[in-house]
Amino acid sequence: MADIRPFCMPKWGIEMTEGTIAEWMIKEGEAFAKGQTLCLIETAKITNEVEAEYDAVAKRVLAPAGEDVLPVGALLAVFADAAATDAEIDAFIAGFVPAETGDPSAASAPEAAPEPVAAAAAQAPAATPKKIVTNRPISPEALKLAEANGVDIEAIEGSGRHGRITYQNVAQAMQPARVLVPAGTAPLPEEIAAIFASPLARRLAALHGIDLAGLAGTGPRGRISKADVLALVPTLATPAAAAPVSFGAPFELVANQPAIQPFDKVRKIVARRLTEAKQTIPHFYLRVSARVDELIALRKTANLVLGTKASINDYLVKAVGMALARHPDVNVQVHGDAVHSFPHADVAIAVASPKGLVTPIVRQADRMHIAQIAATTRALIDKAEAGRLSYEDMDGGTFSISNLGMFGIEEFDAIINPPQGAILAVGAVSRVAAELDDGDIVFESRIALSLSVDHRAIDGAAGARFLQTLKALLEAPESMFG
Repeated sequence: MADIRPFCMPKWGIEMTEGTIAEWMIKEGEAFAKGQTLCLIETAKITNEVEAEYDAVAKRVLAPAGEDVLPVGALLAVFADAAATDAEIDAFIAGFVPAETGDPSAASAPEAAPEPVAAAAAQAPAATPKKIVTNRPISPEALKLAEANGVDIEAIEGSGRHGRITYQNVAQAMQPARVLVPAGTAPLPEEIAAIFASPLARRLAALHGIDLAGLAGTGPRGRISKADVLALVPTLATPAAAAPVSFGAPFELVANQPAIQPFDKVRKIVARRLTEAKQTIPHFYLRVSARVDELIALRKTANLVLGTKASINDYLVKAVGMALARHPDVNVQVHGDAVHSFPHADVAIAVASPKGLVTPIVRQADRMHIAQIAATTRALIDKAEAGRLSYEDMDGGTFSISNLGMFGIEEFDAIINPPQGAILAVGAVSRVAAELDDGDIVFESRIALSLSVDHRAIDGAAGARFLQTLKALLEAPESMFG
């Protein structure tokens, strides 16, 4: 009997309920090997490669790449050995019952190159490959392409899991600089087939006269998307100047129709989770301000001495980590009727990204030196802005920090990010007048802090003691270097 296996929507993390096939790397009827990249799956905030765990043939692909959102456990494809017949595959599909959870079901090994790029590489003149020796993580297919074309991989930033250099990273590095051409003279779609771009992006590029060569895509693994092309369209035409309005012209009402924009899938998930958190978690709030003149002065000196670019937010992460380690009754997660208390602080930082608000995690911030925290937060923010955060970057977290001070917000209250037990909202640093013991008035820099607490797990006194410790650390910042 033929060996037939289902390939289902995987489940990464307890909160994942659905995902989208961003791109298939194999075709129906195509054989693949263990370790070959099968597809890219996009969840609410991350895009992961799914790699094969065994050799097989993609007998049937049921979920085309696109915008369709599919639940965890949905049947995406059917894999089998070459001997399996169409009748057997049809019978297997008819009798398949979706599971509640999926398994990556096929993960790990060399990425399959997009066919157009592979074809372009095959047409390149033959050359003696130069062996590349490196300690950087790189897929075998990417290494072969780099060796065959003499690409310096040290200058390439890997977009795979844990910074792994993928085939597409090397292919992008081989492309020439982007050039805009006049409308009507752009290459035809078949001429740009070798470029790693979606079909719609290619058609729009041909329509508007945009050369895709060298354009850095923002899609999965650097793929050029429709949005990347449309972002260049306004630059190709000069808008007509608005007609001047004469002074004293009679006022006339114009149509004031709304622009309706439905929630995208990320905003739907964020809205649902925040609504559930606000409705089901009994929030209470504790507010305090801390004097930060010494912290601001110490930061400037420490950055020069240590050669870092630590921000005020980095010092907040460090201080919060140390305070949580001293108050484990605040460093908690709530799971049903149980409270999980942790010895070390995994601090999540709220970051605005192209996919919405994300909360990557600085692991064990209480044990890190300020220079290590600065490097870690910078790397996480860069990955978030590039839309390349992985599941591992955001899984877990024992506490969150949301800082809107850089926008001039003086103070605010944040909604707890379950299953965490608390979140700290940070406002702007303000210069305020303060009276000394002798009656003199001086100005000092103060920062507003608001702690949102889950009253099911954390009492008011516990939250107050935590804030008391945090304030002491910020007002005597040299203690963070002890």
